Amino acid sequence: MIADFERMARELDFQINAEETKAGISDVNHFAYPTFAKAARLRRDNVKNSQSDLLRQRTAAEPCLAEAEAELSKAQMLESRSGRGHDLEPGNRSAMIG
Repeated sequence: MIADFERMARELDFQINAEETKAGISDVNHFAYPTFAKAARLRRDNVKNSQSDLLRQRTAAEPCLAEAEAELSKAQMLESRSGRGHDLEPGNRSAMIG
């Protein structure tokens, strides 16, 4: 999504520049500034804000992910050490025989 937002912002920048060039006005405060360009600027700003929010969320989630991956790795190592004879436990042996 972050990459999609970046692509969308670039496309909106292109559209804004094209509209400003067509109108010959690049001053946002000018009374004749194109309405489409104003709307595109607002949308671009919203997209960039959403992108920034996602980047902050990802940055905040990365330590939690690293911790979860470390716990998973530890659990997998413990399981591989103790789980080799797991299928031959007394409760499972009767199921295999009978």
